[in-house]
Amino acid sequence: MPRLFIAVWPPPTVVELLDALPRPAVPGVRWTTPAQLHVTLRYLGEVDESLARAALETVVAAPAEASLGPTVGRLGPDTVIVPVGGLEPIAGAVELATLRLGERPHPDGFVGHLTLGRQRGGGRTALDGVAVASSFTVDEIALVRSERSPDGARYTTVARRSLAL
Repeated sequence: MPRLFIAVWPPPTVVELLDALPRPAVPGVRWTTPAQLHVTLRYLGEVDESLARAALETVVAAPAEASLGPTVGRLGPDTVIVPVGGLEPIAGAVELATLRLGERPHPDGFVGHLTLGRQRGGGRTALDGVAVASSFTVDEIALVRSERSPDGARYTTVARRSLAL
């Protein structure tokens, strides 16, 4: 079975903004590519895709404004992120619609973020503390398939759900 998650894809302007941040080659750091940038609303894990598609269709949420920043930070010691606020109501609706599917929701709840890189063993990078400010309207969510590869995960959108009222 495929590994699936429900996510928000940022618009090209946000991807370009984040891609322009300095990402020097540092041993132990693997930077994400522009095609990998997303906000995970809920990780499902290995789930039957038809069940996940059906659950996606039951999500009831209004569009929301996602706010990035104010600075690049960390999620745990190894994950370099840009915080993303404003998506909590959508993430809650996704959790409610998918509660019976896949892995249990994270015990700490939803933490909106865009992952910029992963660093084995922690430490500092050139991005830690860099100011980032942007926002975008979220009016669609996506069911995404994740496939592992030597170059990092590859993501494919398999279904979309409009949040337009």
